[in-house]
Amino acid sequence: MFKLFPRHLAAEVTRLARFFPVVGIIGPRQVGKTTLAQMVTKQWEKPVLFLDLEDPEHLASLQQPMLFLERYADHTVVIDEVQRLPNLFPVLRVLVDRQREPARFILLGSAAPELMRQSSETLAGRIAYVELMPLSWEEIAVEVPLETHWLRGGFPGSLLAPDDAFSVDWRKNFVRTYLERDLPQLGISADPVQLGQLWTMLAHLSGGLSNREKLSTSLALHAQTLLKYLRLFEAAFLIRSVYPFIPNVPKRLVKTPKIYLRDTGILHYLLSIPTWQALLGHPNLGNSWETYVVNQVAAQMPSGYDMYFYRTHAGAEADLVLARGGTPEIMAEIKFSTHPALSKGFHISRQDLQTKRHFVICPIKNHFPLPQDVEAIGLAHLELMFVE
Repeated sequence: MFKLFPRHLAAEVTRLARFFPVVGIIGPRQVGKTTLAQMVTKQWEKPVLFLDLEDPEHLASLQQPMLFLERYADHTVVIDEVQRLPNLFPVLRVLVDRQREPARFILLGSAAPELMRQSSETLAGRIAYVELMPLSWEEIAVEVPLETHWLRGGFPGSLLAPDDAFSVDWRKNFVRTYLERDLPQLGISADPVQLGQLWTMLAHLSGGLSNREKLSTSLALHAQTLLKYLRLFEAAFLIRSVYPFIPNVPKRLVKTPKIYLRDTGILHYLLSIPTWQALLGHPNLGNSWETYVVNQVAAQMPSGYDMYFYRTHAGAEADLVLARGGTPEIMAEIKFSTHPALSKGFHISRQDLQTKRHFVICPIKNHFPLPQDVEAIGLAHLELMFVE
């Protein structure tokens, strides 16, 4: 039995459930959605019924969903892997409209709302979505070293394995299950071997520009087919696209998005990096660190901010640009160095964007000032980025 870490999202789920009849908790498989729902509802006075649509008995009980669910009108009904039964959503709408009260249903799904389009349309105005990411280092820093979290990633099964070998075994089976079962269920009807090759190539690109032409050529995929696969990988929470911020400046700008795997444990498995020592000697070390930092910033970024990067063809670059209301406010460089030096391109980007706060995120335990009002911070102090 894995140790249960408190999740920061628990408070948000509780808040939304006080108002919305339906709360959707979405995120990749094995990330802890069911555990979060159990932890949250355990504190409620209302009785709770859990249904797992991968359990044949539970699935059979919903063959007549209206008759079955009407009996639990006084419960919060938690339905896991709800994307497996899309015809259920109109029934939920009818039940909610008959008896509209908070926390009627909690829906757990392994696909983004755009893949569960029927739920988004049918339950519009009745449902609030939250995304559960893999465990962030902020959530487990008291008990897990940063190096372990970076190497193994934030999926509990991988992170809390007895040793690195078992962690690799867990990730191997996770990847295989996604390729052979989960991605086909989400609409990718391709050869699992080809999908595995695409996922591995995306791992090699993580932290860099999304070179779709190279991917298309290497995998002998039509450009539209590749785009469909990339969108489904993103909707399944396996990759993250970060788009360039395009300010009104008379410069030639890079407009290709950057791509990041959503978990460095999966990244390291696909790159055949089994140990911390192997990671330190790997040519993708810098890109791995950037991928790790981007995911940790995304986990802590307050609501209302959007994440971008900035790059000109002349060489000016900012790894992260955090904007609010369309206005860039925070700029950050990501460096795997305890003595970071800022390039001329960083300062040019700062002038182009007119950002207010500037940081270098590097593997340090404390934080200290750098020249020209720049702060060097480690992952333990990411909250400083958002203090105005």
